[in-house]
Amino acid sequence: MFLVQANGASAAYRRLLGCLAVAAVAFLAVAPAAPARAAAPPAKKGVFNPTVFTLKNGLKLVVLVNRRAPVALHMVWYKVGSADERPGESGIAHFLEHLMFKGTETLGPGEFSKIVAANGGRENAFTSWDYTAYYQFVAKDRLPTVMKIEADRMANLVLSDEEVRRERFVILEERRSRTENRPSSILFEQVRRALYLNSPYGRPIIGWMHEMKTLSTKDAISFYRRHYAPNNAIVIVAGDVDPARVKAEAEKVYGAVKPVSLAPRFRPQEPPQRAARRVTFTDARVPRPSLVRMYIAPSYSRGATKYAYALQVLDQILGTSATSRLYQALVVRDKVATSVGSGYSATALDLSNFYLYASPQKGVPVAKVEAALNAEIARLLRDGVTAGEVKNAKQRLMDAAIFARDNLRTGAMSIGTALTTGRTVADVEAWPDRIGEVTVDQVNAAARLVFRIERSVTGTLLPKAAAEPEPAKAEPTKADPARPGAVKSGTAKQ
Repeated sequence: MFLVQANGASAAYRRLLGCLAVAAVAFLAVAPAAPARAAAPPAKKGVFNPTVFTLKNGLKLVVLVNRRAPVALHMVWYKVGSADERPGESGIAHFLEHLMFKGTETLGPGEFSKIVAANGGRENAFTSWDYTAYYQFVAKDRLPTVMKIEADRMANLVLSDEEVRRERFVILEERRSRTENRPSSILFEQVRRALYLNSPYGRPIIGWMHEMKTLSTKDAISFYRRHYAPNNAIVIVAGDVDPARVKAEAEKVYGAVKPVSLAPRFRPQEPPQRAARRVTFTDARVPRPSLVRMYIAPSYSRGATKYAYALQVLDQILGTSATSRLYQALVVRDKVATSVGSGYSATALDLSNFYLYASPQKGVPVAKVEAALNAEIARLLRDGVTAGEVKNAKQRLMDAAIFARDNLRTGAMSIGTALTTGRTVADVEAWPDRIGEVTVDQVNAAARLVFRIERSVTGTLLPKAAAEPEPAKAEPTKADPARPGAVKSGTAKQ
């Protein structure tokens, strides 16, 4: 199973975050959601142009027509992730993702996967803080088969204590290999825990080891019954398909699944953040030091949401390519780093984060790289970005949106992420226009809002023999542009 969790610092961190950020880069022009149980034609030509239905039992169905190949991507998204877990049960969302392949009243353990393979398909699943999703790539004429077995495990999961025990061993080994054996993953986990003072986003998706060891059959079934239901799910079908036929099949198989009573989706919110934090992790396995800094930031859904689009533009300007500000300053000009960059995802249901990372050149102290990074942030806050930088960044984002139409997964990921984090298909449709409207003043205001050292955590990863670096001089605190003179807590992906 694929675990969507940004565990690594620096470049590894950015690669792992990509699966969450893809929706932020590809919130593309698509048709607005239709009224219940009907699909209205798109008002204008978009990139994905989905057709949207809502079944009587509350399940939302989205169909994306793509005629490039006679294949179909079938995805089931549930509006539940690791941030929805109860205290003491960290990792249960990801654990259940594994257990969903164990069987139903009519399918034996592993039979689901055998059916998909026998029909020439491939499948997997992934868990995030805000959602869990399952998918299959199949020939388009095999779509009814995967819909049938997916609807079966939506309501009829069967687990034995022995199967749960075996799979618990699997997830414990997964944590050992992905986190315990990777110093960069350990650092990131500690930095994220320090950043989120109250939010469940501070828990790792895979869970804490001591709590994972106690997860039981009862825990898994209880979580399943609370969250897995048609009225808490979105089915997305993309490919060479006919929307009317997909709807008819969905009504036949998914429409037979009964809805359940769902509790409100509760998330503890962040208090004001008033002090910068530092995390240093030393380990003999570290070949070279690295640095990561993470700031609380707005998302589409929480906090100063109007800055989410400007922050995507700022991310492009600061650190997403070899022509970015940070790369040109620290790698090309100052030659203190071998890699440097930034990252931001607007798609979180709650507060997101904006991060910076750097790896020093051999022999360069981490403190010197941090000082250079601070200097660039101070310059940004003092002088701002230019009109040319904003124009070029917006163009790169718009180009990515255009190219995304060739990929079945991109559209499904964009819409699935939106619908599981409190947004709509219409929000996805409006993404190019909203990016296009971002101004220089908005980008500068967003930078002043986010880059406040008291709302950040700086993490350093050091070889065991290295001395802990002296703290570098922090950039000056700036007032919140939304409320002059005020000091706000972090504002709202991943």
